[in-house]
Amino acid sequence: MTVVAWQKSSYSGTASNCLNIAAVGDGTLRLRESDDPGTVLVVAPASLRALIRTVQTRSGCQMVRSG
Repeated sequence: MTVVAWQKSSYSGTASNCLNIAAVGDGTLRLRESDDPGTVLVVAPASLRALIRTVQTRSGCQMVRSG
């Protein structure tokens, strides 16, 4: 069984609707929502980057880390 160290997105607030992400030794990423931790999406890093770029382009939104 693979041990997964989940990290909460810095964009998530204090509510329970948070995005968690984990890098796994096989080179994939795991994504889950804190409200439903049993449902896990497995993606390649390049696929996640492409998804984020597409959403940013279509919405005109840029995510900028503060601090």
